[in-house]
Amino acid sequence: MLMLMFSMAGVPPFVGFWAKLAVIQAALNVGLLWLAIAAVLFSRDRAYYYLRVVKLMYFDEPTERRAIEGSGSLRFVLSANGLAVLLLGLYPGLLLALCAAVLP
Repeated sequence: MLMLMFSMAGVPPFVGFWAKLAVIQAALNVGLLWLAIAAVLFSRDRAYYYLRVVKLMYFDEPTERRAIEGSGSLRFVLSANGLAVLLLGLYPGLLLALCAAVLP
């Protein structure tokens, strides 16, 4: 969950960073400086909320003590998703090549 929240906040080396960077570069390439600035400001504001969830999950004391049970398949899917977010962030060329191959 930590890796997914960091990715959504746009923290490098996760894949969300490259997505936000691509959007901001596209706005700059067509001369929309105001849109790139707005994207950076909104990204900063959203990062506060995403990282606040991380703080609540990992650093604050829980309000109730209950065991959360997760099956092996759930743990596998979440682990695979986190690993994919990290690997695609470290090697964004793989995802970009796949997208370029699909586009006409």
